[in-house]
Amino acid sequence: MELPERVTLIEVGPRDGLQNEKNFINAKDKIQFISLLKIAGFQEMELTSFVSPKWVPQMQDAGTVIEHCMDDLRNFVLAPNKKGIDMAVEAGVKHIAVFVGVSDSFNKKNINKTTEESMNELRPLIEDLKRRGYFVRACISTSFYCPFEGKIDEHAVLKVCQDFEEMGVDELSVADTIGMANPIECYELFTLLKHHLRSTTLITGHFHDTRGMALANIFASMQAGIDRFDTSAGGLGGCPFAPGASGNVASEDVVYMLSQMGISTGIQLDKLLEASAFISPLLSKPVSSKQFGLLKNVLQG
Repeated sequence: MELPERVTLIEVGPRDGLQNEKNFINAKDKIQFISLLKIAGFQEMELTSFVSPKWVPQMQDAGTVIEHCMDDLRNFVLAPNKKGIDMAVEAGVKHIAVFVGVSDSFNKKNINKTTEESMNELRPLIEDLKRRGYFVRACISTSFYCPFEGKIDEHAVLKVCQDFEEMGVDELSVADTIGMANPIECYELFTLLKHHLRSTTLITGHFHDTRGMALANIFASMQAGIDRFDTSAGGLGGCPFAPGASGNVASEDVVYMLSQMGISTGIQLDKLLEASAFISPLLSKPVSSKQFGLLKNVLQG
């Protein structure tokens, strides 16, 4: 069995994790949450996004969060269009994430464009960012299943990835947006991508735990050669444009699993749990991670 000696975890809780949270989390608490996650050891993180407050009100304080959280680490800000990218650049962001859904139906629900229209719009923006030396991460939604179209053809995913690669993106975050993928599907898709994409392109797995399959899917993806994964402290998350999508796989559960397998992440589990404990009382629903649940039981018992 071939598994990596080290895995990089990209913490997405502050952005992807909180974007659909019903309770508004004020900027001061978001900043503290991010600080605690960095203390835990995360070197890469999604901080926030420049999106319309009308559609994602939780992200309306993006400028304030960026002002207080920028450092020399890889801090991603999601920017879905030219306006968002311009705002991110003006704010001094050096690592920008864009997104597209492989499924036309999902993409239309999300940003009112087909996948092809989105890619055509993003191409000159990404090429310009790369000319200016920015790191660009492409988040590819509905890479396995779509809530409106069902199973996605893996070659359609490959086509989107290759198109992004031609634009010059540095990283592809391939997402099981509604948590329907199984380990065999993950192994097969990532094996296909590893075979056809350049070795210099970073490939990241992004799993939601809707059906309790996320850890198994990460294990299968590692066997296909993937050593980067998006995770969310406390299992926070859920896409506002994907009916049925639950939270992301919990960072602490992934850290625990990998540590038990002798795979290094550089993340301190106790410090990570402190971050989850900080954000937990501010949320509209309980933190879902197994490790946090065990910690609460110990403290209460």
